[in-house]
Amino acid sequence: MNEPVDPRMGLIETGWDFHRRGWSLATSSNYSVVRGRNPLRLVLTGSGFDKGRLTLEQFVEVDDTGRVVDASGLKPSAETLLHVVLARSGGAGAVLHTHSTWGTILSRSELPVGYVEVAGYEMLKALSGVTTHEHVERIEIFPNTQDIEALSREVEARLLDPVKPLRHGFLIAGHGLYAWGKDLAEARRHIEAIEFLLEVVGVGRRSGGS
Repeated sequence: MNEPVDPRMGLIETGWDFHRRGWSLATSSNYSVVRGRNPLRLVLTGSGFDKGRLTLEQFVEVDDTGRVVDASGLKPSAETLLHVVLARSGGAGAVLHTHSTWGTILSRSELPVGYVEVAGYEMLKALSGVTTHEHVERIEIFPNTQDIEALSREVEARLLDPVKPLRHGFLIAGHGLYAWGKDLAEARRHIEAIEFLLEVVGVGRRSGGS
């Protein structure tokens, strides 16, 4: 899809689509787009809004500390710092967070393992840099916590890991999926691909498949 001039319009359409798919129900989820890099500025969904009915007035602009820098008077998402570190250290131009059924279930059931591993599916090629269905995608799981500052530091350290940095997305246990991309179009593609793969894994296990 083409990037809109106003990033809020793209996020409004994203919220409508994700709500329709059952990935962003009630007031769950949060989305952001990087507006500028020097200094870092993100346009982010405000806290507590229904993502299927977003309006232009329900967004805030934050800086590289997660502080609101506009006059909206709105509160940003409690998970703002995760968006900041993904933009700062993960190269994200857009960050999307969903609460799908299978993302939530697998994030809890596989927490003792620490990841969901997927291989052998053509859909893997929708992920940036992946060129074969033989690729093994490891979607790491972080324990849920209300200490978002500590979690954001842990995520940032994994983004900067010189051996196996986080790529494409990760799960928070009992919470859902974070995925990102160089722009909103790529972030949406990553969400769609990973959500599909999580559902394939979940349904496959429920039906006794591998």
